[in-house]
Amino acid sequence: MRKLIPILALTLIFSEAEANNCLKCHRRIENIVPPESKMAKALKAVAKRIGYPDNTCIVCHGGNPEGKTEKEAHSGTVEALKKIGGAEDFYPDPGSPWINKHTCGLCHRFEVKVQKTSLMFTEVGKIQGALWAFGGLEGYNHRVANYKVKSGKLYGTDEYRKYVEELKKAEPQLFPEETVPVPKAPKAEEVEKDVRKAVYTYLREECLRCHTGVKGRTKRGDYRGMGCSACHVPYSNEGYYEGKDPTIPKDKPGYPLVHELQGTRSLKVRVHGITYSGIPVETCNSCHNRGKRIGVSYEGLMESPYGSPYSEDGSMQPKLHTKRYIHLHPDVHYEKGMTCQDCHTTLDIHGNGIVAGTNLAAVEVECQDCHGTVDKFPWELPLGYGDELEGNYRKPRGVVFKLPDYMKFGKVYKPEDGYLLTSRGNPFGNVVRRGNLVVVHTAGGKDLILKPLKLLYEEGKIPKEALVAMKFVKGHGKLECYTCHSDWAPQCYGCHVRIDYSKGKKHCNWLSKGEEHLKNGLEGKGKKIDGEVKETRSYLRWENPPLVVNGEHRVSPAIPGCQTVITVIGKDGKPIILNHIFRVPDAEGAGKEGQRTIDIAPVQPHTVSKRARSCESCHNNPVAMGYGISGGRLMAPPDKPYVVDIKTQDGRVVPERARVQINAIPDLPSDWSRFVTETGKQLQTVGHHFKGSRPLNSRERALLDRRGVCLACHKKPFPQVEPAGFLLDHLEKVFKLKR
Repeated sequence: MRKLIPILALTLIFSEAEANNCLKCHRRIENIVPPESKMAKALKAVAKRIGYPDNTCIVCHGGNPEGKTEKEAHSGTVEALKKIGGAEDFYPDPGSPWINKHTCGLCHRFEVKVQKTSLMFTEVGKIQGALWAFGGLEGYNHRVANYKVKSGKLYGTDEYRKYVEELKKAEPQLFPEETVPVPKAPKAEEVEKDVRKAVYTYLREECLRCHTGVKGRTKRGDYRGMGCSACHVPYSNEGYYEGKDPTIPKDKPGYPLVHELQGTRSLKVRVHGITYSGIPVETCNSCHNRGKRIGVSYEGLMESPYGSPYSEDGSMQPKLHTKRYIHLHPDVHYEKGMTCQDCHTTLDIHGNGIVAGTNLAAVEVECQDCHGTVDKFPWELPLGYGDELEGNYRKPRGVVFKLPDYMKFGKVYKPEDGYLLTSRGNPFGNVVRRGNLVVVHTAGGKDLILKPLKLLYEEGKIPKEALVAMKFVKGHGKLECYTCHSDWAPQCYGCHVRIDYSKGKKHCNWLSKGEEHLKNGLEGKGKKIDGEVKETRSYLRWENPPLVVNGEHRVSPAIPGCQTVITVIGKDGKPIILNHIFRVPDAEGAGKEGQRTIDIAPVQPHTVSKRARSCESCHNNPVAMGYGISGGRLMAPPDKPYVVDIKTQDGRVVPERARVQINAIPDLPSDWSRFVTETGKQLQTVGHHFKGSRPLNSRERALLDRRGVCLACHKKPFPQVEPAGFLLDHLEKVFKLKR
């Protein structure tokens, strides 16, 4: 047993090799959880029950504990384990969703039961977005997923379930009762008959590698496990094992950092004398580095086409997630030491039992859940506030003192003056009230104490600028908090996709790896498919994103997501379509020709700062209104080709062999950043998930647009005082407002 398959495991507690045959080879492997933990004791109890009290390895991995060779040890299972619903074979990765009902599910029944309804497994929203880009093949419906999945029982409190049922009635297209799998990848001949079918090549080859049914891409930053292991087993960005098991290679990437579990505050991961707890942001970023890019943005990383400054050896910056970055301001919550799981609930992440089509349909937390408003503490706000179905408020939410059973794994914190509730009505297990303070118990080990906005207001600690924005300008109550408090947002304008069927090469079909998963839970080899996918873009921005109305009927930042322009090369090497923008006839804002499928998407950028964006960045900025950079003034028309060569004075090209330098995008008469005109004509899709997603309407844009308004009265410079202070004094005099 010299070269055992290294594993993402859920086992080893006992460390006496003579009592555990597995340890004769894996003799120095790390304890999967601390020996004093509840999980360790639970694993010992199962091991004792099946007749192997000193071997907890087999509880999760299965295998033959009496095996004398590698092959014997890594095959079959203990019959007594089978009888209690445990492992039915040897499982290299016990967290795999294809077999984890026999491993993790022995204790964590709820999480395993709902896992396949999670967006991390179905990827329904991503798939619908791609289908929209290729002509709205499913319209607004979100029924196509990685695999066939049925919605089941909806979990959560009574108030939560009541809210979600109302949301389902309001947005039925987001909540399919049953999904259908992504169609098979087409042959080149099929694409020539219906070019829209190329989307299934695009999805399978490029987009669907991140779901938890497969291990994903083995590139720097993308190493991870499957299912539960994707989040709960640590992988470094480099992908090397740095533990003490002599059987696991330390010079080949693709292995866990150590054989330990990460998750809660009580699960301590120990590496080289350093201890941490919780699930690091880097783990989430193995997937959340594309699309909305919220994972890398949270850390302050903005994608860049450049590789500078040079590395220590003089080479270009190493690629991470196959991209290079510049470092901008990270989210303030990240700076405070909070990880993704400190805000996102177990139902957000594991699933709530029903299929939800988008992040906004699944995520239940809002900024006000902890921070409240200047007028109300979080517990004084009605359920639904910040996440409301339009105009549908409820009674004040209060607090609760008891957690649902599915929330009791890991560290359970004392409720003190009550657990805070999310906007949809479920309790936070880690956020409690202490008088008029809020305490956030982070998974990383910090106890963060924050003063809600109302308390800061009562203590006179809110700056004048913030008072103007949050208390005196009542229209701002329709904004998401992060509309003003997002420092920046990643804006990748123009997503140029080329799918080339001419080269005859076969390429990876990520989804088929899950479709062909093996009996032992691992992904299959997958079938290769026709078509080579390449992506690039027009330009990148990050400053002051535009504003739109999101699915919660609130004004929100927006980013391109995605402005897909399609080129498909046929088997003969000639374009079937070239720089093509599809249209959807019955889309919101569509005219006779239909709406362009290039999309501006509402987003929570996850780049929150205490310092809000300035008034001028919205009220004096045509970008914010949707009119585009420089008010949409075109530097050069993108729908016209541009030739760079010898020309006559009237513009005729002289050389016969001159080539077009910049080709035309025929259906793009304006800049990528312009999605609505001053007269209200919508030029692009603005959100294709929620019915309420749209550009600002004429009235909203008129209220927002204050270009030149101040100078109509104030022809002389303002008095030499703070602008916000002057405005506050002005408002008090005119409206007789009191601070």
